[in-house]
Amino acid sequence: MSVPSPRPLPDEIAEALSSVASRLGSIGREVIWYPEISSTSDVAASLAEAGAGEGLLVIADMQTAGRGRLGRTWISPPGAGIYTSIVFRPSPGAARLLTLAAGVAIAEGIASATGLEPELKWPNDVHCQGRKLAGILAERGADHIVLGFGVNVQQATYPPEVRGRATSLELELGRSVDRALVLAECLAALAARYRDLNEGRDGAVMAAWRTRAAAMLGRRVEWDVAGASQRGLVERVDNDGALLVRTENGLVRVISGEVRWIH
Repeated sequence: MSVPSPRPLPDEIAEALSSVASRLGSIGREVIWYPEISSTSDVAASLAEAGAGEGLLVIADMQTAGRGRLGRTWISPPGAGIYTSIVFRPSPGAARLLTLAAGVAIAEGIASATGLEPELKWPNDVHCQGRKLAGILAERGADHIVLGFGVNVQQATYPPEVRGRATSLELELGRSVDRALVLAECLAALAARYRDLNEGRDGAVMAAWRTRAAAMLGRRVEWDVAGASQRGLVERVDNDGALLVRTENGLVRVISGEVRWIH
């Protein structure tokens, strides 16, 4: 993979990361920044496969081929959002709930930096008033997980297919937002939730997740299995992070894929 040379970290990002350095744990021991890159996750994965240590952080001002879950494109306009990926080398126990813990952490980081209190949609989308504010993508390698996340900070021009489903921090708050501060607080929260997983506090992570996902409870949802749609009412999320949905045929445990709300 041909990758451009990284550039020095912008002062505002360097200062924000320095302000939370004592809270970051292993995250950010090495930081690589690009004005433009195809995908921060692709770069992080390549470096992880070459032996990069846990906590390697890749940040970009824009991505030309950013991606989200299920093979979708993550729109990454220059300067309008946070686009970053982190290399983790978790234990099997920590890996099990890492993506849900990341959803909690990104929501908590946004709350700390801006006062906005986002909600979570299973498995790890960060929403506000039903519109997507941030997304998380975890990709497994042989001995690592690359966790990428994107946060819409400024309202940008999105393609028609996502325009009605996306929102941004500045649109929700009606004011400008310090992008570097949001990044720093999200990373600090992620470090704290990763520490919870490593120290056996899975219950605390799941309790925080359920609190922020409370709006999903009782909602009618649909999802696809083997090319056919199923529908039901959300009952809860179990301790392994699976979504439990009550259908006409009984309780179904959904462990992957996309769940769509039915309005």
